[in-house]
Amino acid sequence: MKFVDLPVVGAKHVQAEPVRDERGAFARLWCRDEFARAGLPGELAQTSASFNTLAGTLRGLHFTWPPSGEGKLVRCARGRLHDLLLDLRPDSPSFGVHCAVVLDADERHAVWIPPGVAHGFQTLVDATEVHYSMNEPYRPELADGYRHDDPAFVALGLAWPLPVSCIGARDREWPAFDVQRHRQRWAAAQQGAR
Repeated sequence: MKFVDLPVVGAKHVQAEPVRDERGAFARLWCRDEFARAGLPGELAQTSASFNTLAGTLRGLHFTWPPSGEGKLVRCARGRLHDLLLDLRPDSPSFGVHCAVVLDADERHAVWIPPGVAHGFQTLVDATEVHYSMNEPYRPELADGYRHDDPAFVALGLAWPLPVSCIGARDREWPAFDVQRHRQRWAAAQQGAR
């Protein structure tokens, strides 16, 4: 595996390095020791999957408040998707920075999303399946999100490659981002975690 740093501090593009022969190919997709050497958590607590029928389906932008330490390893198991990360950690040097990675089932690459970084994706083809492996169990009381089409994010250059064909009610109803309110809530959440 090859670990490539992304513009969001702590995020990595985890690239599979398949070995090919007459049978096809073999690639390691996760290794506790290699992840630890790359500075990523070496343990996983749970894995989930989403199944998306239509190209243009959008999920996100989701993140967790402190004290959650939930990071995600996201991989496309079938199809192709545009995966977007937005750093919402006020104490991060890349606060407000976003980046996107295309994940394709044929390449078997993944992206590591650190705790506190918002994540969303849009499917680029029909019948796209996405696997998420988390280093901590999901805590719904700390889960939150912001609008995928928030004008503040659009002003930063955050864009989706396709028109949205399908989006869940919860994702459609997330609030707009307010940087001052976000910073205050983040600070309060960190204080409460101590």
